[in-house]
Amino acid sequence: MHSLEERARRYATRAHADAGQRRKYTDEPYIVHPAAVVELVRSVTDSEVMLAAAWLHDTVEDTSSTLADIDSHFGPEVASLVEMLTDAQQPQAKNRAARKVAHFRHTAKASADAQTIKLADIIDNTRSIIQFNADFARVYLVEKRVQITLLTDGDRDLWQQASAIIERGINQLTQAPWHVPPSWFVLQQNKYPVSDDPQPSAHG
Repeated sequence: MHSLEERARRYATRAHADAGQRRKYTDEPYIVHPAAVVELVRSVTDSEVMLAAAWLHDTVEDTSSTLADIDSHFGPEVASLVEMLTDAQQPQAKNRAARKVAHFRHTAKASADAQTIKLADIIDNTRSIIQFNADFARVYLVEKRVQITLLTDGDRDLWQQASAIIERGINQLTQAPWHVPPSWFVLQQNKYPVSDDPQPSAHG
């Protein structure tokens, strides 16, 4: 009998492959991203429920799988984490910033375990974004800077890793060959008003 994590790995691998999904910039099989997220999560916990959810975190958002499928295969604990990590459709949102703010508020309400997985997701998606698409990176890095301010219940070490990668990337974009003015990042960040929500507890 396969472990919960191994079953999740097999399920996610098949679901993303069946959806024809590849990594946007490298054209690798999509499963390399969940695999990297799992290893980051494994560095801070041995919880099989969390590791299974890390494998599955994009299945409902990006494949034909539903939360009911995840629940029936892996149980309510895993399904609950996947739901917290799934970016729900926002038909009322007028633009990207509005969609992102709604998603940030959704993950801000997630459990500490789900926030830990989200931080691992951000780390893997952020660490090489500049080399692939610097124009998009400057928007994306600001969004992630805003989002992690709401993920302070997640693992402290992963939060610090995510923050360091984001700030290093933003600093890199202010230098040659990009020369993005620091003021641009401030103005961009103001497009994502999340501070009117109650602030989660900060790491002390």
